[in-house]
This record gives sequence, C-alpha cells and structure tokens, in this order.
Amino acid sequence: MSEIIELCRRAREASYALAAASRATKDAALHAMAAALRDNTETIVAANSKDVAAAREAGTPESTVDRLALDPGRVDAMAAGLEQLAGLVDPVGEVVRGYTLPNGLELKQVRVPFGVVGIIYEARPNVTADAAGICLKSGNAVLLRGSSSAAASNEAIVAVLREAATQAGLPADVIQGVPGDRAAVKELMQARGLVDVLIPRGGAGLIQTVVTESTVPVIETGVGNCHIYVDEDADLDLALTILLNAKTQRPSVCNAAESLLVHASVADQFLAKALPALAQAGVTVHGDPTVVAQGKDIPEAKDILAATEEDYGKEYTSLDLSAAVVDSIDAAIAHIRKYSSAHTDAIITRSQSAARRFTQSVDSAAVVVNASTRFTDGGEFGFGAEIGISTQKLHARGPMGLPEMTSTKYVVIGEGQIRT
Repeated sequence: MSEIIELCRRAREASYALAAASRATKDAALHAMAAALRDNTETIVAANSKDVAAAREAGTPESTVDRLALDPGRVDAMAAGLEQLAGLVDPVGEVVRGYTLPNGLELKQVRVPFGVVGIIYEARPNVTADAAGICLKSGNAVLLRGSSSAAASNEAIVAVLREAATQAGLPADVIQGVPGDRAAVKELMQARGLVDVLIPRGGAGLIQTVVTESTVPVIETGVGNCHIYVDEDADLDLALTILLNAKTQRPSVCNAAESLLVHASVADQFLAKALPALAQAGVTVHGDPTVVAQGKDIPEAKDILAATEEDYGKEYTSLDLSAAVVDSIDAAIAHIRKYSSAHTDAIITRSQSAARRFTQSVDSAAVVVNASTRFTDGGEFGFGAEIGISTQKLHARGPMGLPEMTSTKYVVIGEGQIRT
C-alpha cells in the first residue's frame, strides 16, 4: 500500500469517529487547536521564516511572499478563526426539510459530513488551520496538501493541530498533511472511494489541473478577476474610497479588485481624481485608449500602460489594475460577462434601478452594491473561516462555510408500511 493510500485509509477510519462526535467534543477540539497555535507561535513563525527566505531566494514576487508570510498577528488571527468556528451552529444533523407522507412515513432530510475531504492549495499557510477547523466542525476528516513553498510552515501547523485534536478525544488522523511530489498529488486525485471530495484552492493552473485530472468529485474554487463599475449616478468620492480599498488594502488576495469600469459621462471627473490617487498608492493602471489619453493630461498620474486583451481578463494579485471607459451600464455588464471570473463584481451608484439591473444581470458568486469587493470572505460574511470561494454553480457558490461542507441524507421512519 502506498503512503498516500495509507493516509487516505487512516482518514477514512478517523472520519467515522468524527462523524459521531458531539458538538461539545468538536468545539473543545477547536478551542484546544486555537490555544495550541498561540502557544506554538514562535515555532510556527520560525518554520515560516524558512519558507519565506527560500521564496525570496528563488525570486518569488512579493505579492506571493505576502500570501506566504506569517507573523504573530497572523497566527493569532488563525487561532481566532478557530474560536469563531466553535461559536457557530453545528450544521451536522440540521433538518433541511421534513414532513409526514400521506402513508404515515416520517421523512427528514438531514445534513451529514462528506466523510473525507482533500484540500489542495497554494502558498497561504493560514489555509491549513482554516481548512482543518472547518472540516473538523462539519464532521469531515481532512487531507491537507499545501504547496512546496509552504512545506515547513504547513508541517509545523499540522503537527500542532493534530496534537490538540487528541486532547479532545478525537483521533489525530482527522487532520493529516499530505507529503510528496506531483505524483503523490495525482495519487490523491485518483483516490476515489477513499476521498469523498477534493477542493483546489489557488491559481488557475492548479484549479484546472485538479478539475481535469481528478476522478474524485471536485468543488471548484475560482480565481478573482473582480470588477468595480462606477456608474453615471455614482457618488464619486465614495467610489474612489471603495476603489482604493478594493485594490490596495491587500492586493494579493482573490477578492481584490483587478478591473475598473467608468461610465463615460463621469469618466473625466472621476479619472481626474482616481488616476493620481492610484499612482500615489503605487498602482500601475493598464487602460483603454480613453484612460491612457486622460492620464497624459494629469501630471500627478504616472504613465498609464495601454491595456491588452489579456489584461482585461487577468487576475493580477499585485498593484496592477485594468481600466476602461464604457458608454452605458449595459456596456459595463457586457464587459464583465466577457472578462469576469464570476467571483465578485461591484457597482457604485445612487440609482436603485441601476443597482437592480446590475445585480440581476451580473452572474457572479457575489454581486456588490456600494461596497468593496474585499468583503467577499467567509469571515466577513459571518461564516467563520472559509474553505474557499466557489465560482461554480453546483452545490456550493461563493464563500464556503460549514453548511457547504456537508451533504444530506434522508431518514425515513415508519411503522410497518409496505409499498403496494
């Protein structure tokens, strides 16, 4: 038996005990895991520093290094996320619907764990704690395969979490790290029957590989080419504040804005404010001819690059932004339909009819009115730590919290009924 198949088998065995665990037991494990992260902050940060140093030595872009890096504050945030999960309602056992049939049978559809969940993800080691916590609370054993760039960080975090889970009486194997090379990952993707679902979390290449090569069912998370459309009826000061937050507050994450669309009737006025502000924030704008031309007339704006077709569909995860001027809200919607990754798209407007048209016509996992795209997040939505943001339409869409990490089964209770 290969090492990967043995890990999967152990996860399957552990999942039976976890599925039967009470909420009190799972919450005690989450609190123990949070305390253990804080108690071992120095060890975790020291392991992470090795990954960060290796990444910089390899010439990794700083936006990716930022996603990789941990400090005491980020470790504490990981612990706080686990504590928040402990305070949330346990989805396992929730009755989705229930009624009595005409023949007297009592029918209930109840939430149940998937069983064994595999997570394949890149860079961010905080995902290790988030995913472990969400899977544990929802009753799933988890197999965690982070990227090699975060190997030391993930190994340290997994070791801490496994030890803490046993303090609550759960098997350590409810949380396991998956070691090995690409061949090992492929073996995980082929472990149908031992692994119930795989969730890829990372760049487009990783997601596409898992979707196309896995025989295990996949919940597809998506990249974030998120748009902000400044409507003709927008409050332009509000629009600028939202744009700067969405683009610069943390540009390396998937809910950061990557594309700006401005209605032609307010373009001159808005770009006169926005281009200098973006330049001051270090943002490089990739603009259409109208944006490029206006940038030349604004001394405070640094050179605007001419946007290519590729720029409009790109998830930069950096201080770069594509920008275009559109003639109408319909043109903005058409642009978004063509280039958006269906993650999060926002409109800034004072018009209720424009907001309604935008929210009805833009088919993304989250559609935002007069707020930053950065709010598309499990924690911000009140779900606790998220497992990822799904851009597909089957089962789960948007930030995936606890309910999205369950399936359902039917419980049928009778008194001797037979079918005739």
